[in-house]
Amino acid sequence: MDKYISMPLAEETLRGLKAGDYVYLTGTVYTARDAAHKRMYEALLKGEKLPFDIRNQIIYYMGPSPAREGRPIGSAGPTTASRMDKYTPLLLEQGMSGMIGKGKRSREVKEAMKKTGAVYFAAVGGAGAILSQRIKASEIVAYEDLGPEAIRKLEVENFPVIVVIDQDGTDLYEESVKKWKKGIDIDRSI
Repeated sequence: MDKYISMPLAEETLRGLKAGDYVYLTGTVYTARDAAHKRMYEALLKGEKLPFDIRNQIIYYMGPSPAREGRPIGSAGPTTASRMDKYTPLLLEQGMSGMIGKGKRSREVKEAMKKTGAVYFAAVGGAGAILSQRIKASEIVAYEDLGPEAIRKLEVENFPVIVVIDQDGTDLYEESVKKWKKGIDIDRSI
C-alpha cells in the first residue's frame, strides 16, 4: 500500500505503518553514519545532549557524495544499517522514531523498536543519484569535521522508502524468506 507521509512522524502515523508498505516521506530527515553515531552514543553515555533534537525524527544512514553545481547534495544512497546497530537502542530510547538504511537489523534493535514504537525503512541501494533528486535542501548541523559523515539536516519531498520492520516487529525480509521457503516446499511436494 502506498502512503504519503509528512514528518515529523506522528504516533498514530507510525502505528498505521506495516511491513511491506511503500512510503513517500516529505519533510525533515537527518543523516548519520558510523562515526556520527559513535559520537552521539558517547555523548549520551557522558550525559551530554545530542547536537539536534532526535525526538520524533528519522535518521537516514547515508553519507553523500559532493553536490554538483546547482544541486543541494550529491549521490545519496543508503548504507548498511547493521553497522549502526550497536548505537541504535540508546538513540531509540531518546525518542528517535525511525531509520532509513539497507539490510537487516539485529534482534536487539528489533526489540528496542518494539519497545519504543519505531520503524525501519529501506531505501533502494545503488539508486543514490535518483534518491538525491528527492532531496530539496541539505545543511550540516553537527560534526562537520567528519566530512561526508557529518550530521546533515535534509528536506525531502516524496522520498521513496519501504517499511521493512514495523512497530509490531514484523520483518519484511524474514517474512519474505518464509513465504519463499514455503513455496519451495510446495513445489517439492508436486
